Formats: sequence, structure tokens, C-alpha cells
Amino acid sequence: MITRTLSRLLVSGLLLASVGNALAEAPKPAKSGYEFVKEETRAMQDDEVENTGFIAVEQGRELFNQSPASGKSCASCHGETGEKLDVKNLARYPIYDKALGGIVRLDDRINICREKQSGEMPLPAYSAELIALETFVRHLAVGEPVNVQTDGEMADLLKKGEELYHLRFGLIDMSCAHCHDSYPGQFIRGQKISQGQGNGFPAYRLDTGEMANLDLRIKQCLVLMRAEPFAPDAEESKLLGAYIMARSNGLKIETPAIRY
Repeated sequence: MITRTLSRLLVSGLLLASVGNALAEAPKPAKSGYEFVKEETRAMQDDEVENTGFIAVEQGRELFNQSPASGKSCASCHGETGEKLDVKNLARYPIYDKALGGIVRLDDRINICREKQSGEMPLPAYSAELIALETFVRHLAVGEPVNVQTDGEMADLLKKGEELYHLRFGLIDMSCAHCHDSYPGQFIRGQKISQGQGNGFPAYRLDTGEMANLDLRIKQCLVLMRAEPFAPDAEESKLLGAYIMARSNGLKIETPAIRY
């Protein structure tokens, strides 16, 4: 028996999916999800004491300075507070890395460095430890404008990501564009639909009570569409995430943002 919640989701999805086949253009100007949440949620994000995401920042700081049984801590190369990291480079993630043969997300880079410097096994995708480290590092660049590469090797990859962004998924037969390009500002389940920008991630989600990086948020959206989520390391996951972040170019990094 379908629950009332699922029924409403299905009805909403079918209404959205009934839009014509023409691809909606990305909304202009780009607006952060901050502009679509309630006033009290914005106040929570702006207050470091009230912003639950700062727990992850502090956890990430501890892990950043933690020395493994063998090898180096992150801080041994980048400073106790991460002061040796270039915040403008952080604002460029995800990046194209020719040596690694494709898109590298910030959490990918963290795991690569851990394995190289300490011989530690990579932290599991979406684990609290990995997301905390990503949150701490990304927070170092707070206020910097997102600046994902859109030319060169990234150009063709972003086109593939855009195709995925407009692809219909799941039983509800919706694409990311249905919500975030065609209906930003309208309400669904009592919440305003945002443009789906990535500048606030990793973010604390009021709906789930947990931190989520952008890739996990994409996975959660696919589940809502009643679709099979991509595997964490799937090429589709990297392509879609890179495209979404590129759409956020120019928006200031807000990590840790508060989102519904």
C-alpha cells in the first residue's frame, strides 16, 4: 500500500514530468540555496554556535591533525589549521587530473593523500570521518567564489554531466532539471525548491540530521525519484557532481551550509 507521503511524491513527480521535452535553461542569475531557505534557517547558518555543521568542521580539524600509526598527518604538510592550503585551488574542486585520468573530487583528493602519505586505507564514501575532513578543508575556502574549470579537458566532461542532469530517472520519471531549472522558488512539501547549487556542500541537512556532501545529496535525490543511486565512484556520479558545481561558479562557498 502506497503511503500518503509517497503518493504526494508521485503526484508531484508526474506533474513535473509532464513538462514538454524542451530542455529548461539553467536559471540566471545563479542563486545559492541560502536564498531559498527560511529566514530562521539562514540565521542558523550564519551563527557558528547554532550551525550544527560546525561540529563536523571541528571533527575534521581533529582528524586533519591526527597522526596515523605510520606516515604523516594532513597537518604535517598543510599546517595545523590548513593555512598552507591554497583556498583558491580548493574553490576549483572538482578538478580534472590528467595523471589520474579524470575528475577528482575534494573527498577523492583527501583519500589519495591519506593513502600516499600514511599508507592508510581510504575512508569509506559518505563516512562521518571523510565528510568531516571534507567539511573542514572546504570551510577553509568559505567566502571564495566557486571556480570549477569549464574549458580544456573539462569541457566535454561537463557536457556529459549536463546530459545526466537532464536525464529522467526512476519511477517518478524526473530529471534534476525538472525541479531545479523549471521550478525554483515554488513549494514542494512545504519547502521552496532551490536551483540545486553546490556551493554550500558539505552541508548539514535538517531533514536527515546529518552532514552530506554533494555526492551524497545527489544519491538522496535519486532515492526520492525511486531510482537506483550511482555507486560512489561511478563515472556518472563524478560527471553529474562536476556539472552541478560548475553551475555554481561565481557563488561564494558557504560550507557548512544549512539546508533542508
